[in-house]
Amino acid sequence: MATIDPTPPAGLRLPDPAQPLTDPAQPLPRAARLAGTALGRRWRLPAETGPVRVLRGVGVPMRDGAVLRADVYLPGSAGPHPTVLLRSPYGRGAPAGVPYAVQYAARGYAVVLQSVRGTFGSGGEFTPAVHERDDGQDTVAWLRERPWFDGRLATLGPSYLAYTQWALALDPPPELAAMVLLVGPHDVAGAGLLDGAFQLQNLAVWTELVAHQERRGVVHGTYRLMTAERRLAPHLHRLPLHGPRELFGEAPARWFDEWLAHPDESDPYWDRYRATAAVHSSTVPTLLVGGWQDWFLEQTLYQYAVLRGRGVDVGLTVGPWAHATVDPSLATAESLTWLAAHLPVHGAPPSPARSSRVRVFVTGGAGWRRLPEWPPAVRADRTWFLAGGGRLAGAPGEGATTFRYDPMDPTPSIGGPTLAWGAGRRDNRRLEARGDVRLFTTAPLEEPVEVLGATTVRLFLTSDNPYADVFVRLCDVDERGRSVNVTDRLVRLDPRPGTAPPAGERAVEVALRDTAHRFGAGHRIRLQVSGGAHPRYARNLGTGEPPGQATRGVPGTHRIGHSGRSPSSVTLPTSRPADHRDVDDLAAPVTGDGSAGRRLLLRARAGARAPESAGQRPPLEDLIPVPRDVPPGG
Repeated sequence: MATIDPTPPAGLRLPDPAQPLTDPAQPLPRAARLAGTALGRRWRLPAETGPVRVLRGVGVPMRDGAVLRADVYLPGSAGPHPTVLLRSPYGRGAPAGVPYAVQYAARGYAVVLQSVRGTFGSGGEFTPAVHERDDGQDTVAWLRERPWFDGRLATLGPSYLAYTQWALALDPPPELAAMVLLVGPHDVAGAGLLDGAFQLQNLAVWTELVAHQERRGVVHGTYRLMTAERRLAPHLHRLPLHGPRELFGEAPARWFDEWLAHPDESDPYWDRYRATAAVHSSTVPTLLVGGWQDWFLEQTLYQYAVLRGRGVDVGLTVGPWAHATVDPSLATAESLTWLAAHLPVHGAPPSPARSSRVRVFVTGGAGWRRLPEWPPAVRADRTWFLAGGGRLAGAPGEGATTFRYDPMDPTPSIGGPTLAWGAGRRDNRRLEARGDVRLFTTAPLEEPVEVLGATTVRLFLTSDNPYADVFVRLCDVDERGRSVNVTDRLVRLDPRPGTAPPAGERAVEVALRDTAHRFGAGHRIRLQVSGGAHPRYARNLGTGEPPGQATRGVPGTHRIGHSGRSPSSVTLPTSRPADHRDVDDLAAPVTGDGSAGRRLLLRARAGARAPESAGQRPPLEDLIPVPRDVPPGG
């Protein structure tokens, strides 16, 4: 075990370790105990090792005098125990306690579920990301004085809870033995300005969630999340763009307008929102779980590549999920296995090493795969060329295709990596019927085409407005004509400040987000090209003005060349299924688009009993009591 430096950070006031706890640990309520046991059985987790006790609302002092509140879940066995820390802005009720804290405490770990600064009883003011480094360090200093802490620490959690882990890892305490990060970023600035454009819908949905979460119960919060895409649309369409009081509540979330006022990712303002240095310095064994339709997918893959490149013990699992549809049974089972390997409970031998470093779900009906690395080395590029008549062909064609983009009637976003209820893989036919969307499609495939990695699109483009975007999306078209999005990317074409706009035709090359997908025999591969995807991205108004100040839009016309002199193309990194091993030891995931989970949730809210069909699991809300202090989301 590493030597522990007991010296607290300067200015930190620790309680007297001899002082008894004012709130003695209590047994779990019967409902939580039964729900936790039922959930563990349904998820096929290892057997429980004993009952769980809980300390509610324990105060954890910070160096500036603020006190953060935490619930501590303790195993029934004699301590001390290896400890799992979760630091969350979303509350400490049953949706966090039962699926996270109870499952780990029932299997021998002490679990600290802490509300971050300014949320759910914790002191101070909540500002996203900026306090998590110091507050995490002060929390670990407090842990060192707990009699139930054995000196071995793991951190765990999804989304914002994953960012708090990277913030702690900027200066990792010697006790930190493992991290488990689910669909989480290390760079909030990079996520908010992904592809060089303000992530309008995701940032608005998340900000509204946080602004209202302590005023509303979970049922109402779930309804608001389900309807956010429709409710927020009028606010996100009007100009100038800003966070109005009616959107974010009587105490508006000030950070939203601040973010709008800093559209340049290189602005020093964003430095406090980054924990990127931790990815480049951490040596802590790390399990990463992501989703092909998750907002933070690229950061998850970046984390894996950097850690792996430095020889850190790292595992990667990527499923078919969007941000809010990660299969909790699979994630919990893999997390427990990772913890058992790196900080086993007392009396238990360490678990064997992970059988494969990378596990990915290949959408399109192919299922799970084991891989030694990501992206896999065994691949062959296959190229199709854009051609007249909306074709993807084996050779360049002739002529060009044009389309016009009007920012005052912006091309809408459908599905994809958002926090909205309609995230993930969706039928794009209504979008594709618009006059400002151009399609290029192969003939029906004679045999399956499997893609593992990043698709490259090269466009020879001429635009009459230098301030413009181009949005490219790869779709799978089945025999019935249903067109489902697989992966995409937006490219901002604006000239850099102080430079002249490019004249004439230019080659624009872009790598779409990594994916693992099989296009079946008889299906067609389709490339979508348009001028934007609003409100997922704040629209480019064609004026060069900052997004929070512009009040008008200027249309633009784009010309895509697809001749021998302008060979626009799409290149797929293809792989034969025989080159990889199928995974037969993972639980079946939820459906890739999350629609089954949404339907079951709606039925549960209505009081109906939803059957469990093969390959599907009801969402957590069907299985656990619903408290009034935690909204859905993450």
